[in-house]
Amino acid sequence: MFETKDFLDLETLCRELDASESSVRRDLDILEEEKLLRRVYGGAVSLQPPPARAFDYAVESGRQSDEKDRIARFAAGLIEDGQTVILDGGSTVAAVARELSAKSLHIITNSLPIAESLESLRNIELTLTGGYLDPRLRVMLGPFCEQMLGNIRADAVIMGIGSITEAGFSNNNTLVVGSEQKMIEIASRVIIVADHTKFGRGGMIPVAPLSAAGIVISDKGLAPEYADLLLSIGIELYLA
Repeated sequence: MFETKDFLDLETLCRELDASESSVRRDLDILEEEKLLRRVYGGAVSLQPPPARAFDYAVESGRQSDEKDRIARFAAGLIEDGQTVILDGGSTVAAVARELSAKSLHIITNSLPIAESLESLRNIELTLTGGYLDPRLRVMLGPFCEQMLGNIRADAVIMGIGSITEAGFSNNNTLVVGSEQKMIEIASRVIIVADHTKFGRGGMIPVAPLSAAGIVISDKGLAPEYADLLLSIGIELYLA
């Protein structure tokens, strides 16, 4: 299972392996002794090199960069001074953060790159969620992150997403899904920013139905069938 994910929580391991919690804990202890993983709060982190296809923030930042910049400029134009905005992790949302840097906002984020880009700005009040730090995604995740998010409310969340199909929004990382679901729950407005390559590739774990989004911003490479689908269920769609 660690072939496709860096982190697996204890509950998922027990379910997938059809084993008791005590049995899974013993197996994890053995694998940690063999230096195949590291035990962390709530589960375990793989110590094996990730496959070349695995998501990496540095790699993703260089993909579809022109499209992401156009999407980011449009998304930033939807945010007004004085608002509280949650910024999800990912390279597209990081581009949005750069476009928001001139506004007066309270920004809440679980993303280290976003925090680093905004930390010196006096016009931005910046709050970090805390949580387990994924070294490749460069985001903070897990129970502590979700607990913090559960105690606040926000005017909007701007969220990148791993996969978008007719079935909804999805991702492949259990912890990412947990934090994204909590962000959607606490935000008055959900803005999804995703270039056209995110459409049509299914993720393993559902995040939310398409109807959870109020606004989707993509680029002009989006296939017409997906544009029609989003519009048919009342989502505001913008192609930057």
